[in-house]
Amino acid sequence: MSASRNDSVRRARVVILGGGFGGLTCAKRLGRARVDVLLIDRRNYHLFTPLLYQVATALLSPPDIAYPFRAGLRRWRNVRFRQASIVAVDFEQRELRAADGQRLAYDYLVLATGSENDYFDNPGLAEGTLGMKTLEQAQRLRNHVLACLEHAAQAETEQERRRWLSFVVVGGGPSGVEYAGALLELLKLVLGREYPGLSRALARIVLVEGAPRLLPPLPEKLGRYAQRVLERRGVEVLTEALVTDVIGDRVELSNGAQIEARTVVWSAGVRATNPTGEVAPARSRRLDVDDRLRLSGHPEVFVIGDLARVIDDGRELPMLSPPAVQEGRFAAGMISDDIRGAGRARKPFRYRDRGAMAVIGRNSAVASIWGLQLTGLVGWMVWLTVHLYYLIGFRNRLVVLVNWGWNYLRADRPIRIITASDADPSVSRLAPEH
Repeated sequence: MSASRNDSVRRARVVILGGGFGGLTCAKRLGRARVDVLLIDRRNYHLFTPLLYQVATALLSPPDIAYPFRAGLRRWRNVRFRQASIVAVDFEQRELRAADGQRLAYDYLVLATGSENDYFDNPGLAEGTLGMKTLEQAQRLRNHVLACLEHAAQAETEQERRRWLSFVVVGGGPSGVEYAGALLELLKLVLGREYPGLSRALARIVLVEGAPRLLPPLPEKLGRYAQRVLERRGVEVLTEALVTDVIGDRVELSNGAQIEARTVVWSAGVRATNPTGEVAPARSRRLDVDDRLRLSGHPEVFVIGDLARVIDDGRELPMLSPPAVQEGRFAAGMISDDIRGAGRARKPFRYRDRGAMAVIGRNSAVASIWGLQLTGLVGWMVWLTVHLYYLIGFRNRLVVLVNWGWNYLRADRPIRIITASDADPSVSRLAPEH
């Protein structure tokens, strides 16, 4: 595995595929190591995915939660960035093949390609729902929701207005809970006040979760609390129910119920983005790794983040940012130690679970950290502090803080501009005729 034999001629080349939380952390940790690092991503920015739902609900702008890789890495002279789409990995030749045909060699490879929406091989769900996994999807969802308000304002019957103002959120994990709460606040803010013909009573938000309760990753007490708060504020919560199909404006559930809605938001599941061609043993498409995050049969290849199926204390680590960050640090340490000839001394990877959290809405969140279970205003303050701390870039932190403060004090979300083209089905009916 050691690449130290090449050190007299050239430094070992580390290629990191994917600039999410794990990949970017790994690149920064290698910034002072005796290696040349190349970070590859199909986009030129790092995305702070925990705040995507705020872009989708018109609270933040896309640049507020995105940061250019080149700006974030310029302090490390041995780290370079390349924007490219990788279509194949040749483990035998130790090279990557890009979509433009170029081949990129490596001595060490770190696979951190993240995940994508999983529709469970159901084309109806893929076509009939709106995702919230990427910045483009979040912007499209925002445009769609704002367009629904305009459509509802022009509708001629109450039944039609109710269809435009009915929203189904699929998935009761942190993303679904946070989006449902933020969407409810947006509707309460504008309906009646900016749309005089639309009352709040016309709006309907239904949150559907297949498990017996919301927020399965968190303690049961916190999941029950989140459900009570959402229901008290006006969100309908359906547990132990699955969305089986979306046909037109009709959402079909596994319990036989049907819901009429023009908007279905998908946050029910993800699967790993796997560019390697390696066969994954589970439907999640995650790759098995050893206790030092190495791919079987390829000790120079590390797999981290959502792509890695890491078993820690008998359980598979979730597809969340905290495990990805810790795995990125560990992989960087393994490579640095191996360069120095001390790779065998490092202990196996162990995940330190510092907890999880989810915001429900204004002055209300749940958090399980350091053995404490926090709810309400205290949980909300902790959630704000943690997310602001981990956001990359001083400018981004400042702008987000100002936007949060403005929204809290003024109850206003000024980022409500529909930027979609006329070709978008969400806004095409409002396009002027020429």
